[in-house]
Amino acid sequence: MIRHILTDTLAQDLNGVTSTSVPTLANIWAKKYIQNLQTDSPKQDIKSNNLEEILSEERRATTAAHLLQSLRFSSAQAWVKTENLLMGQLQSHGISSDLIDPWQIATDSRYLLEQALQVYTENSERRLLEIELNTDGQILKLQSYTRLPTIGQLSGAIAQNVGKIRKKYTSADPRTIGFVSMQFHYSGQMLLNLLPPLEQLIVNSYFKVIDDHLYMPLQRAYDAAGNLDYEDMGLKSVRHLLALTSEIARQVSQKTLIMYSDYQCYSGVLSSPQIRISSVRDIEMFQVYLCLCVLEKSVISIQQELFPLCIMLYPPLKVSWELVRTLLRLLSQEMHNYLDEQYVVAFEPYLMALSEMFSADVLPEA
Repeated sequence: MIRHILTDTLAQDLNGVTSTSVPTLANIWAKKYIQNLQTDSPKQDIKSNNLEEILSEERRATTAAHLLQSLRFSSAQAWVKTENLLMGQLQSHGISSDLIDPWQIATDSRYLLEQALQVYTENSERRLLEIELNTDGQILKLQSYTRLPTIGQLSGAIAQNVGKIRKKYTSADPRTIGFVSMQFHYSGQMLLNLLPPLEQLIVNSYFKVIDDHLYMPLQRAYDAAGNLDYEDMGLKSVRHLLALTSEIARQVSQKTLIMYSDYQCYSGVLSSPQIRISSVRDIEMFQVYLCLCVLEKSVISIQQELFPLCIMLYPPLKVSWELVRTLLRLLSQEMHNYLDEQYVVAFEPYLMALSEMFSADVLPEA
């Protein structure tokens, strides 16, 4: 297993927003980009890649051009996978087929990938980038000076555009964002497969920023934070949780893996690298929705967006409701472990709402 650690700072967030709450939340989210990214490639393949060369302006431009040239074909292949997985859900869930425009979804997904690759080719202030790889218990530290824009700078550059695309789909039917997110994910994975392992890790850190913004209502949370006083207790609780979402997600994922070591879902066993990455992201997603509930002082985002999305996505992905209930139970335990009681109190009503929505009475196993 390889652990890839990239930590960045977001200097500023959305244009035109003056509340100090919003940059603070965005800054916290950017700082917590500590990712478990894994590859099945041999260790020598990682070591043989020259980090300085990969991060150079010339190499980044060449890589971006190569991926952009392959983007249209990868996008077409990704839609086939997305369609095979989700199109059967339209009729069973009463989703209007008029809301699913393959051309527009593919276009929006390509646009976001193009935006990420555009920022990837730009130059920022020279800085030292450190990457720590944990391979079979052995720590390998790589570092190089680079002018690659930080993760926070990418987030600041694309947040509004991703927010607009997300709002466009969720306003019609929140479940349609599942098609966009899946299309983006599959497109990105196919592009990453064209790169050597170490370069995959670096480029994927860029793709993950957009992936997070598509799956999670971050923009909506920033907007909600802008309506609150900086000393609001709910906002304080959110600030503390956002700094811990990745660590909590990893703990929940690891404990779930121990309990369900042989579990098989749509893309493979729960212990496979890609499934573990998706699992951590989903657990983070639940936490962001909990934050949004606290900021909006309402459960409506879970009722109208998160729950319907899970109902549509999890069955075709072969994620059982028992597994989801286990994740939620462990999530509640870890939040109590990591947060002071004064902050946990703000989340408890919404944790209880999640537990009730996904209960065996509501969602028995088929």
